Amino acid sequence: MIRVSAGSAAVLGLKRSKLDAAPTTAYLMCGTKCSRACAFCAQGTASSSRADLLSRVTWPDFPVEEAACAIAEAYREGLIKRACIQVVMSPGFVARTQAIVHAVKACCDIPLCVSVSGGEQVVRAMFEAGADRVSVPLDAASEEVYARCKGPGWSAALALIRAAARDYPGRMGTHLIAGLGETDEALIQMFQTMHDLQVVVGLFSFTPVKGTPLEHEKPPPLPRYRAIQAARWLVVEGLAQAENMKFVNGRLVSFGIEDGLLRERLSDGRAFQTSGCSDCNRPYYNERPGGLVYNYPRPLQPSEIEEAIGQALSWFDTSAAEDDDS
Repeated sequence: MIRVSAGSAAVLGLKRSKLDAAPTTAYLMCGTKCSRACAFCAQGTASSSRADLLSRVTWPDFPVEEAACAIAEAYREGLIKRACIQVVMSPGFVARTQAIVHAVKACCDIPLCVSVSGGEQVVRAMFEAGADRVSVPLDAASEEVYARCKGPGWSAALALIRAAARDYPGRMGTHLIAGLGETDEALIQMFQTMHDLQVVVGLFSFTPVKGTPLEHEKPPPLPRYRAIQAARWLVVEGLAQAENMKFVNGRLVSFGIEDGLLRERLSDGRAFQTSGCSDCNRPYYNERPGGLVYNYPRPLQPSEIEEAIGQALSWFDTSAAEDDDS
């Protein structure tokens, strides 16, 4: 069996569901109840959340062959552009994930990413199975935040990403979460580090999930998240460098770009869409339908672009006001 996100299952024709925004990637989850204790994750050892949850998304079970055939058909019809397997580190996860990769690739040659933790042997095993990209989720932007939210292993995780980026250039990815207690500077410097390594960075907003140790914490303020999104976009598109941005006590206070030029570089709105692998839009992974949108799963309307840029720039005003208050 394989878990398929509820939105993906609807697009694949595996279940009926009304969608506000259809996923452009088939999201799969291999395994349940992880051996790790990430404090924000519904699958962590310290979580009492439902076994079919990851972030805010439910993941119903389907036979692997049925899901693989449905993915192939949807890919041929142009309904999805890629597949992504989120791997839960439970006993036998390597062999189980390899079998799923083989099953999907046997049905079609869809671009496929595997998001998995572990060592160099695990990364190698995923590529040998047929994965086109492997993402090692760093999640935290600093060692202090990593230790508090994920436990030990910061140095090992960074070393793995560096080594894999060298061995598989342009084929590695990672995830970073804004809102775990990190500074703006730590996040943006990590964007730059990963970009320099040719590692694709997917940015998430922290989302409190019932049953996790962080269930009562709040998501980051939307203006802060917009500023972080803009900074990531500028860095990964080569439009700015972290070293030229300005920070006060770890808080971003300037992109280091003149206002008119900044607006021009953000004018298509792509900075505020879901980030990571191409054709990955993760609808409602970080938000509720009808609520605040952190990652737009579609191109923004002109009014939304203007609003998002304004929100990003308002973070500087908030920073200045708080500095004055202090």
